Amino acid sequence: MEQGNGYPQIVGSELFDWMRTIRHHLHQSPELSFQEFKTAAYICEKLSELGISPRPGVAGTGVLAEIGPAHSDWIVGLRADMDALPIGERTGLPFASTVSGSMHACGHDGHMAMLLGAAALLKKMDLPGRVRFIFQPAEESGNGAEKMVAEGAVNGLDAIFGGHIDTHYPTGSITVDEGIICAYADPFIVRLKGSSGHAARPHEARDSIVAAATLITALQSLVSREVDPNQAAVLTVGRVQAGDAHNVIAEEAILEGTIRSTHPEARSRLLAGMERMVMGISSLYAVAAHLEFPDFLPAVVNSASATEVARRAAAAVIPEDSILSQGPSSLGGEDFSFYLQKVNGCLVRFGANISAETGPAHSSTFDFDEAVLATGAAWYAQVALAFLQENVSP
Repeated sequence: MEQGNGYPQIVGSELFDWMRTIRHHLHQSPELSFQEFKTAAYICEKLSELGISPRPGVAGTGVLAEIGPAHSDWIVGLRADMDALPIGERTGLPFASTVSGSMHACGHDGHMAMLLGAAALLKKMDLPGRVRFIFQPAEESGNGAEKMVAEGAVNGLDAIFGGHIDTHYPTGSITVDEGIICAYADPFIVRLKGSSGHAARPHEARDSIVAAATLITALQSLVSREVDPNQAAVLTVGRVQAGDAHNVIAEEAILEGTIRSTHPEARSRLLAGMERMVMGISSLYAVAAHLEFPDFLPAVVNSASATEVARRAAAAVIPEDSILSQGPSSLGGEDFSFYLQKVNGCLVRFGANISAETGPAHSSTFDFDEAVLATGAAWYAQVALAFLQENVSP
């Protein structure tokens, strides 16, 4: 497909404007994980406009839809995530969030818009097989993909493809990589419980804050001393909660954070090491300790066959020199991994660099170059068509 007007020519100006309007509407009305009721209703409305029958209510707020010949045994899935983040927006955009404390700060508004654009393109094509559109809730919190899988979102699929907007790469580029591209993610919660007392008489209490401070410092040695230096890993304590008054020794301290790793061996050593350290702190400071790992997220591992289809699709919609590698695996987590545990697939990144002043993903000033909507829609349509054409017998 040739480039035109700065984006793939298959996406005309009318479709591009339609997608941009959708993005603006969704950006103004963000909804958090598993609360995407208005978002789902809007997606259903737009699918219906295209003559596509939606199936709402999957995993609570998810939406599925299919097009193509009913008799076909081949089905390819395309996925977009729907949820926003609990962040107050400070972009100053004319279509900024109207919901206090919530913002589309990771590009999911763009993902939904481009998948609807792909649906518009594919609806006009003579498809040799079926395409399933998967609008998924709760990618940011709650592992919505896992729940979509449990409710049959991948049943019958032969492959699945997804993409994520990424402002680290130039607009018009697509990164395509085989193997691990997103890390194992292990959120953790540590609860340390001692006994409270007067700040002036610490010998009568068990100070959970002192125990927590020692643990936080000790945990920073895990990656440097438990993991092969050639393997990427990180441990971050992102939230600490303890105490009620300046002159009261805190009875309980709660630490929340995440471990990210790109190798199974490194992950196992980090989890075991953390359990050992938490139990050690319990003994050292005579406090009760409890460690849990909620909402484990597997690594995203692109299959070789699906990655090759994704690369050929990219070559059909952008210049060859705009097909990039993301380089080493990201330490970010992505619940697209749950789909890939069930079916071959590939997750790519859509370059959408806009300006140096724009904040990174998950920041209050995040934004992206909207030209990416055309790149994404064209790639989604092309990758579905390419997969079906290569696999469905004439």
